[in-house]
Amino acid sequence: MATSERSVKRVAPAPGDDRRWRMLGWASIALSVVMVLTSLTAYGFYRSINGKIDRDNVDDQLNADRPEKLNNSLNILLLGSDSRDGANKQFGADNGGGSDTTILMHISPGGDRAIGISFPRDSMVQIPECKKKDGTRVPAQFGQLNWAYSFAGPACTWNLIESITDIRIDHYAEIDMSGFIEVVDALGGVEICVPKAINDPKADLVLRKGRQTVMGKQAVGYVRTRTGGLGDGSDLSRIKRQQAFMGSVVNKATSGGLLKDPAKTYSFLQAVAGAVKVDDRLTLSGMQKLASSLRGMSAGKVTFVTVPVMAYPADKNRVQINTAQAKPLFDAIREDNELPTEPAGPKPPAQQAGQQPPAKPSETKVAVYNGTTIFGLGQRTADGLTEKGFQVAKVGTRQQAASAPTQILYGPGAERQAAALSKALVGDPAPKEFRSGRAGLVYLIIGKDGARLKGTGTPLPKIAGERRADQDVCNQT
Repeated sequence: MATSERSVKRVAPAPGDDRRWRMLGWASIALSVVMVLTSLTAYGFYRSINGKIDRDNVDDQLNADRPEKLNNSLNILLLGSDSRDGANKQFGADNGGGSDTTILMHISPGGDRAIGISFPRDSMVQIPECKKKDGTRVPAQFGQLNWAYSFAGPACTWNLIESITDIRIDHYAEIDMSGFIEVVDALGGVEICVPKAINDPKADLVLRKGRQTVMGKQAVGYVRTRTGGLGDGSDLSRIKRQQAFMGSVVNKATSGGLLKDPAKTYSFLQAVAGAVKVDDRLTLSGMQKLASSLRGMSAGKVTFVTVPVMAYPADKNRVQINTAQAKPLFDAIREDNELPTEPAGPKPPAQQAGQQPPAKPSETKVAVYNGTTIFGLGQRTADGLTEKGFQVAKVGTRQQAASAPTQILYGPGAERQAAALSKALVGDPAPKEFRSGRAGLVYLIIGKDGARLKGTGTPLPKIAGERRADQDVCNQT
C-alpha cells in the first residue's frame, strides 16, 4: 500500500450533516441474499424474482489491468450505500453518496466455507484512476477508502479493492437504507444483544439490556447510533458491532425455519430482489451457479474478519492497512484451491495378502443420502464427488437419528469401490457391507460427522478478532 500522501480535493459534507447516520449493517442484507439463494434451487424462485432485481453494467468502468482468476471460488463485493435519493430522503441531508460498508465476501470452491473481509471506511489508501458512467475520469489520488464510491460509484470501489488485495472480484451487491428496513422486516427481525439499556433520541432508539429481536426501523437505529454507549465510537468498534449483526442475519437467513417454509422464503426473496442492486453479470444462470456453490452452507462455515490495520501517523482518527499482516490473508483468499494436508496420524494397517486395491473413482458408482437437517448437503457432496471423477447414481435424503454417524455401505461386489470412496473423504470412514444393497453400488449416508472431501479449501491465517456467524450474538469478543 502506498504511504506517500497527495493533496486531496473533495467536496466537504454540507454544513449540519449528521455523521451519526452512518449505517453499519445493510451490506449484511446483501450477504443474506448470497446465503438465501441456496434455497432457490429447492423452490424454483429464480425466475419469479429475477425481474425485480436492479442490475448495473460496470464492465466499461473496470480497469484493464485486473488480477488473474486462479480458481472456481466466488468473490463478491458487498456495499452499503448512504445515498439519500428517493425513499432515503427520510434519513436526512445528503452525506455525499459514499459507501459506509465495504466487505469482500469470499466463497471457497465447492461452497465449503465463506469469509467476509471488512475494510474500514476511514482507511487511508491509494485510490486508482476511475471512470464515471459518463466516461469522464477521476485521477488516482490518496484518500479515504470510502471516497472511491463517491468519486465514481461501485466500479471505483471494485477497482480499489482489487488493487489493494490482488484478488479478482466476480460480482457486487449493494443495498441502501430504505431497502435495509424492508428486508429486515421481511426476515421477521434480527436478533441483537446490547450490554446495557439504550435511550438515544438522536437515533430514535430505545432498547432494553440484553438479547432481543429488532425490526427494520429499530435495526436502523441500532446500527447508526454513536452516542448510545455501544463501543468506543471508532470505526473499528462499529465494524465489530456490524459483524455481530451480520452473523445474526446469516443465522436467521439460513435457519431451517425460513428455508423450510416456501411462503416465508418467497416473501423474503421478493423484498431482497426489490432492495438490492447487482452487476449485470449476476444473471439468472449466474444466480443458479451461485446457489449451486452454496448448497449446504451453514452459519458455522461463515467467518468475518477485519483487514489488519495500523495507525496512520498524519491523523490519529484514520488508519492504514497493515500490509505485512494483510498479505497472507489476501494470498490465502486468492489461492484458495485446497485444504491443508491432514495431520499425520497412525498409518492404516498394511494391505492384507490377497486384498484388492481401491477402485478408481471413475469405476465407482455412489448413491448419496443426506441424513442431516442441513439443507442441500447431499447435493453439495455429490457435486464434489462428481468433480473428483466419481459416478453419482442418486442423490436423496434419509431420516435417521441426529446422533447417527456418517456411513459408507456397499452392495455385493463393490468392496473396492467403497474403499475408493473412503479414501476420498476426510477421516477415511470404514466401509460396511450392505448385503441387500444393489450390486456394484456404494452408499454414502451423511450423518452428524458430515462428509468433507479431501483437497477442497485453503487454510487462512488467524486474524485477531475473527468472528463466526454462528457465534452467540451476546458474545461480542
